[in-house]
Amino acid sequence: METCFLTFILVSSFAVHSSQSDITDWDDVVVVREGSSTTLVCTYEMSRSPVTLNWMRKSLGAIEWKLVLSASKRKTFSGGASKSSMRLTDPNFHDTGVFSLFFIPTMEDIGLYSCLIKQQERKLKERLIFLAILTVTVLPSPIISVHSTLRMNAMVTPDTAINNITWTSPHGITIKSEKISSRETEAKLPMVQDTDKGVYVCTVHPWGKSSSPIFPFNVNVNITANNGPWYTQAKHVPTDDKSFTATVVQRPLLLKCPGVRGDMVVLQWRPPDKGNNERKVVMQYDRWRGTTHREQPSRRVQLAGPPFNAEAGIFAFRLTPELSDGGLYICEVHLDDKITLQSTTVSVMKVQTKRSSSKLDLICLYSERSQVKSVKWNHQNHNRQPQMSANRPGQILTTVPLPITSDTAGNYTCTLKLNNGQTIWATQAVTLPPEVGKDEHVDVTAPSMLPSLSALLLLVPLVAAAVGVLLWRQKQISDRDIEYSLSVQSGEVENIYENPDDIRQGPALDSVYMDLKPRGEDDVYKELER
Repeated sequence: METCFLTFILVSSFAVHSSQSDITDWDDVVVVREGSSTTLVCTYEMSRSPVTLNWMRKSLGAIEWKLVLSASKRKTFSGGASKSSMRLTDPNFHDTGVFSLFFIPTMEDIGLYSCLIKQQERKLKERLIFLAILTVTVLPSPIISVHSTLRMNAMVTPDTAINNITWTSPHGITIKSEKISSRETEAKLPMVQDTDKGVYVCTVHPWGKSSSPIFPFNVNVNITANNGPWYTQAKHVPTDDKSFTATVVQRPLLLKCPGVRGDMVVLQWRPPDKGNNERKVVMQYDRWRGTTHREQPSRRVQLAGPPFNAEAGIFAFRLTPELSDGGLYICEVHLDDKITLQSTTVSVMKVQTKRSSSKLDLICLYSERSQVKSVKWNHQNHNRQPQMSANRPGQILTTVPLPITSDTAGNYTCTLKLNNGQTIWATQAVTLPPEVGKDEHVDVTAPSMLPSLSALLLLVPLVAAAVGVLLWRQKQISDRDIEYSLSVQSGEVENIYENPDDIRQGPALDSVYMDLKPRGEDDVYKELER
């Protein structure tokens, strides 16, 4: 397939002495397209005295200068380095002071150009101008089809006067570009659509002095519809590195991708334990556009961090799975129009409990059963082997009778083993609750009732003492009102005062006072009952 390219001319002018071989400074930078006319500008403020003009060129790597054009007021003649298109822009340069050289350059014209103005043998001015070539290659060629990868390379020869090169899309958006060598810059757009066609702008940014800060050039890109499904036409490069692994729910797992640097990555997923091969796109990341697309938004799948670097095209994914996230994962790395594949089959295990009035069920669940060799429960006491049952595929159950005893308590471990020998496990602790009475066990930890019972037991002697005092005082009741006070402190009963006012004047400590005001014999009991 032939390469379709556009070639541009980069003209750099340098203000250094002509005898210097290393160029360290310049006066101007001009960028033109190859095959288009360009002008190397050289001017000088003229005096009335006649001058002589010499345009010379030194090719890259050459030592000697070759004459391009020589002119004076009386005559003009061409030298050995001249081309048919070369001429002075102003034949009356001796009057106007414009000594600029016009021509249509090609790749062979790369080199240093010297504009030397003399008056007799005295040098009035010398201006060095460096001519370089910018080549732009657009691929694929000759046809750029939908879903292919658009590649635009720009190369400067030599690159001395160039700072960088940037690309802009037809929509005015700056496209990411990378230097692939000291002279070449690359920009890509994977999976192009018909909307990506149009005029792209390649902009050269000169380094150092320049009359213009940028030099933009238009590059037209046409995109055509392909004749069939692009995915079947793309070149697939499968790898032999097929992984089989297992993990526990919510434990991060690394999903590896092919070890090639790519433009875009696509992660596809086939759900676990399905009879068909239907796949779903979990995530798609385009490092050139900087965009991420998810068919099914989920934070459980993320691009992996260091040592991987998605922005640089080194891909991997980090999965924090739930039980239903097992299955087959296929990582596709797209580089140009090649797709490299790597698959990872994942089994996920989860342990959960189910309680009833008479038993505690320990359930071990697992997905993607196709690669599971065995699943079993074990007790920390190796002499005690739990009884297991399987009510349905992907589930192993063992039952602990209630109440829990010292024999049934302990750590129960569910162990899953894959066909490739990998083993994972999860542990469920079954503990004895705090003892309530001797030889009595419960399987549920409940809030303690001891503080409330203690308080009730303390009230019994207090109430009995109060009744005794009231009965003793009943015999001394007269027609006048008598106030009784009862003070209870620290579980002891004391009849401290007969005058309630003395009680009210005392400090409010931790005592409890009861003022009874009987009006008759029966009123004492009524008041106590109240």
